[in-house]
Amino acid sequence: MCLGLLEASCDGGSAMNIEDLILVSVDDHIIEPPDMFEGRLPAKYQEAAPKFLRKDDGTMAWLYEGVEIPNIAVNAVSGRPKEEYGFEPVSIEELREGCYDVEARVKDMDANGVLGSMCFPSFVRFCGQLFLENGEREQSAAMVRAYNDWHVDAWCGAHPERFIPLGLPILWDPEASAAEVRRLAAKGCHAVSFTSGPVALGLPSLYTDHWDPFFAACLETDTVIAMHLGSDSRSPRTAPEAPIEMIYSLSPIGLIEAATDLVWSPIFKKFPGLTVALSEGGIGWMPYFLERIDYIWSHTQHWTGTDLDGKLPSEVFKENVVTCFVDDTVGIENRAHLNLDRITWECDYPHSDSTWPFSPERLMPQFEGLSDAEINKVTHENAMTLFSYDPFGTLPKSQATVGALRTRVPDWDVSIKPTAHLRPVGV
Repeated sequence: MCLGLLEASCDGGSAMNIEDLILVSVDDHIIEPPDMFEGRLPAKYQEAAPKFLRKDDGTMAWLYEGVEIPNIAVNAVSGRPKEEYGFEPVSIEELREGCYDVEARVKDMDANGVLGSMCFPSFVRFCGQLFLENGEREQSAAMVRAYNDWHVDAWCGAHPERFIPLGLPILWDPEASAAEVRRLAAKGCHAVSFTSGPVALGLPSLYTDHWDPFFAACLETDTVIAMHLGSDSRSPRTAPEAPIEMIYSLSPIGLIEAATDLVWSPIFKKFPGLTVALSEGGIGWMPYFLERIDYIWSHTQHWTGTDLDGKLPSEVFKENVVTCFVDDTVGIENRAHLNLDRITWECDYPHSDSTWPFSPERLMPQFEGLSDAEINKVTHENAMTLFSYDPFGTLPKSQATVGALRTRVPDWDVSIKPTAHLRPVGV
């Protein structure tokens, strides 16, 4: 079933029909609801919990330890016209309900034909930097655990067949992070968000042994470490005057520094089998990156002392790193230079890069020339294997396809609607 807007793209050149696709997104986002911390903290920390604010102009924000975090428009634009995108704060009334309500989110997923979703946080930032930078350590560790309990039990637990749980680490304490990884794994969560640039956050680098307890726990529990674009709290900027297009132009290769650190650091040698995902990292740039690091290695291995256990750096990358893309025709065309078993797809709902609600129609033309087996790997099988996600234990495969999911919500409104007029002023 095509939804009209992109019907011309619907036959994409593959033997598989759009309706037969099964889609699992390994990168979406949550706008956290106001009541998320209620009943999830020790009594002594309840009053210190982040507070949801309604500003005088009607916009919303969170407050933690004197730090106010607004929700900016580009964080949640699904269903809004592009003219309303921007970095200004917004009100909750301007957001599509699926941004923050799990029942509406599942219907938005159905309308997009998406079976499964892994959701990154918003106001606490990609890997919990808010709690790293603010609050007494034990108190902020309690906030991380409470966030994780809400995410696993309330958000993912509402529809476990539809969500891949994703925990936060206790960034300032690798031993506590290791304990949290094990606690989360016991709850069925086998993914944890982590920073793509520890040094940028004032933390020890991947080249030290500081993180070894955390990495060991992740390996022990089959937990994937997800390094999301921007999880180092930096934006690429060449000049103060540069327009937003400059930042967005550099974003698709924003994780190249993290990829380089992963290859040349000792973590995969010390922890063979450890899996790291470069979330929203794109894949089109990676074939040249792999060619380049192998070329470098042919010149440096004789005198630097770097030890990769007899492997090429490209082999280290392909064996341990999960690659992720939203929309990347060039990357798919060059898939032979990557590890097809570690390519995964992202919807990025409700961010400005998202392809919702026409993700299947956007994807299918990119799959021209791929076999059905290759398509299945990229769209869902790799994600299910790598992130320990088994929706078919609950939902039959025949009910998990794009066509089957869309028939669940035939009247669900996915039209683009202006919303700025809905902002309550002076509340």
